Amino acid sequence: MSASFLPRISVIIPARPGEGSVPAVEAALRLDYPLDRLEILLARGRQPSVQRNVAVREASGDLIYFLDDDALADVGNLRRAVEHFRDPAVWMVGGPNLCPQDAPELEQVFAVVLSTWLAFMSSRARYDAFGSVRRSGEKELILCNLLSRREPFLQQGGFDESLYPNEENALMDAFQKGGGILLYDPDLSVQRRPRPSLRAFARMVFTYGRGRAEQFRLHPSLGSVPNFVPPVFCLYLLLLPWLGLLGLLPLAAYALLVAAQTLVSCRNKGVKRSLLAAPLILLTHVGYGLGFWRGLFTRVRPPAAGGSIPVILQRIPHEKS
Repeated sequence: MSASFLPRISVIIPARPGEGSVPAVEAALRLDYPLDRLEILLARGRQPSVQRNVAVREASGDLIYFLDDDALADVGNLRRAVEHFRDPAVWMVGGPNLCPQDAPELEQVFAVVLSTWLAFMSSRARYDAFGSVRRSGEKELILCNLLSRREPFLQQGGFDESLYPNEENALMDAFQKGGGILLYDPDLSVQRRPRPSLRAFARMVFTYGRGRAEQFRLHPSLGSVPNFVPPVFCLYLLLLPWLGLLGLLPLAAYALLVAAQTLVSCRNKGVKRSLLAAPLILLTHVGYGLGFWRGLFTRVRPPAAGGSIPVILQRIPHEKS
């Protein structure tokens, strides 16, 4: 492609009906990209998968940039991503969402947990910048900071509206099966604060587990097999009183893994935050495992099955704020 390759881009941000100021919109207005090649769509509603699908169908961009309502995109993200899309085989590009340095201490601790291998394995790349630009997939990419070609998105039918969360994970698997390349760029980042309280963090990991189980039920793949480890771990903890002394050996091994992970985190993230994060690794595994068990038995159906969900679409003017 020519050096002047500048595709039209639509930034899509879902928000709640009564939400006032939307931080992602303010950040999107500061993106470094020609205004005549950029549109910003705010989709208000109560089911983000539906909101995003409606917005994509109405969008004019060749590329779609998905942001969550609280994701603050780096000003250079679009120009950086466009370079990757010069290759027509690339269908998706994404990067991490990083905890702002001025976030409260508890949220910084949550960020340490999210970035640990033991808690999130390869998905830690969603929450911290690891490695270099590489081919990737649904384990590393995240919807709050994700660019997609519009045409294959529509050809695949968009996001599965039965799923929330994990709607993007199923679509990424479909993209790869269709021959598309997905890229992870650690420098294509957004600033996004973790959950504000311990209860909210626990609810988040529970929801992640439920979403993964529902995704597996609707779109089974080998990539979801490692996600069965936390629910099996929960079952092990439940049976522990009947397993005798030998049954404690796996728990002892787990404790050693947590200790080793904490030592690694101390070196990279600081001693205090890493020590506070250690028990939250257990919380993450238990919460995710319980959510997974819940997701195995939920009633999964598209929102339309229970009635239409209205979406109000707003095109944001380009005046800089």
